[in-house]
Amino acid sequence: MASQAKLEPLDSPQRYTVAWIAALPYELAAAAAMLDVEHDKPANFRQSPHDPNAYTWGSIGKHHVVITSLPDGVYGTTAAGSTANQLLSSLPHIRFGLMVGIGAGVTQSEGIDVRLGDVVVGKPHGSSGGVIQHDLVKNKGETSTTGHLNKPPLMLLHALSKLRAQHLRKGSVVPFVLKDMLEKNPKMKKRSLKDPGFAHPGAESDRLFAPWRQHVGGADCDNCLEADTISRERRDTTDPEIHYGIIASGNALVKNANERDKILKRLPDDVRNECLCIEMEAAGLMDTFPCIVIRGICDYADSHKNDMWQKYAAATAAAFAKEFLSFVDVQEVERAPELHKAVEKGPLIQ
Repeated sequence: MASQAKLEPLDSPQRYTVAWIAALPYELAAAAAMLDVEHDKPANFRQSPHDPNAYTWGSIGKHHVVITSLPDGVYGTTAAGSTANQLLSSLPHIRFGLMVGIGAGVTQSEGIDVRLGDVVVGKPHGSSGGVIQHDLVKNKGETSTTGHLNKPPLMLLHALSKLRAQHLRKGSVVPFVLKDMLEKNPKMKKRSLKDPGFAHPGAESDRLFAPWRQHVGGADCDNCLEADTISRERRDTTDPEIHYGIIASGNALVKNANERDKILKRLPDDVRNECLCIEMEAAGLMDTFPCIVIRGICDYADSHKNDMWQKYAAATAAAFAKEFLSFVDVQEVERAPELHKAVEKGPLIQ
């Protein structure tokens, strides 16, 4: 779990095989809080002159992890791709990546109830490797060739299958990871009703409005009518649920229900109903930095979007990433080709 003190660095930066990319400062904070041990920078690490990234070093279980984020205030698929390429210029021995942070939930699929604080994991389905670049989908079902992105490395998909089977038997340890995070990082705890920190904001503040009802006013939808919300069955716990499906990615922030629904309608028929999340970075990574994309849900991509759930959603995504790493075999990682060499072999999905 998280450590308050740094330990001596590992003897070589080449022992770090996992790269974790965040986009926002609180995603970076949640990622660092997942480290069992935080390390000093390796003494012999030589950062490329073309790499402006700042790095956090540490270990999660048996994996040695390096964490970085996009520049503060810079977002989108292009920025994410640049950050990943800069990282690989300094750390070419990385074996796989994690893209972990927040996203908007999509509730269109029958039988799939995505709520704030839940986690969505990108998983291949149909013509998609798990992430589809929605702003390269011109018309219904018509996707440019650059919209078809690589899928995650096969060893990560095997680990994901094993983790899902474990969840069916015993459930997820994410709630325990979150509890431990707050105990070891008390400044991350809830501070007030308006600033819940990284703690759960309360189920009463998770309201899904009908798509035709625009935000009326108030930072927390204080002036929006309760009658305009969609009734959903009450959950018997606030523990986040884990969903697996397609993640739609693009450069524009979506905060309009009509625009959100237009994006979904344009997606290819074989992936449309599997799309559970919309976000802004993952499409910039998959072809040059194949990784697992993990998103904590902080809003519904509509005009009622606010910031209350963002830190908690970042924490749930990070907690799932920590659990996921425990299912990735360290020896298999060490045998895997360096990420840039794997990419040079060509696309993993046609």
